[in-house]
Parts: sequence; structure tokens; C-alpha cells
Amino acid sequence: QVQLVESGGGSVQAGGSLRLSCAASEYSTSNAYFMGWFRRAPGKEREGVARINRIGSASYRDSVKGRFTISQDNAKKTLYLQMNGLKPEDTAMYYCAADFSGGSHYTWPSDVGFKYWGHGTQVTVSS
Repeated sequence: QVQLVESGGGSVQAGGSLRLSCAASEYSTSNAYFMGWFRRAPGKEREGVARINRIGSASYRDSVKGRFTISQDNAKKTLYLQMNGLKPEDTAMYYCAADFSGGSHYTWPSDVGFKYWGHGTQVTVSS
């Protein structure tokens, strides 16, 4: 059973930075077709933030392009999300997820196909 554990969330002022980490158990992140970061703000649907495939090709939602960077260290079984230039609208619970079957290939940025999820880490950005 794959377990994903996020860390690195916190409270920052607008313009600040945070780096989220997601540690995976049992399987290396390189075994996944896709690893992704998602977020859910209060009263809103969960949305895809960034996704990376096993060869390191990344996709981002438009609102975070140029500010967020997704990366993975397969030896450490860890996924990262570097977030710079944070805005109040980035405030949300952030989740990492893994797709080991390829089911999310054509569904990005929805969460369809991502079977394994962490419990989330809270990011709060104040103005």
C-alpha cells in the first residue's frame, strides 16, 4: 500500500515562499506514471496545481506558472513543490497524489486517475 505524507506547509505573507515535500513509502516516485500536487480552498473544488511524469516533464495550472516548480528526487522517494511569489489566493490545503496506472494521462488538471493521496498540508498566505 502506497502512503504519501506531505510536509512544509505554513503561514507566510504575500510574496513569500514555501517548499512542500511529499514522502512516498513502498514505491519510488519513479514508479508512478504521474505524481501531482493538488489543492482545495475552503468552499471550492479540489484543483490540480502541478504534475510531473516519470521522465520529469511537468505541467502547471495557468495561475501558478512561473511561480511554482514541481520536482522529484526518486532516490529519496520524495516529491517537491517550490512555491515562490505566493498570493492570498494560493491559500488552501495542498495534497500530493500518485498515479501508478496512467489513468490521469488525459484528465489533467482534474484528479481523475490519481488513486493514492496524502492527508494534506495547509498553506496560508496573508496579504
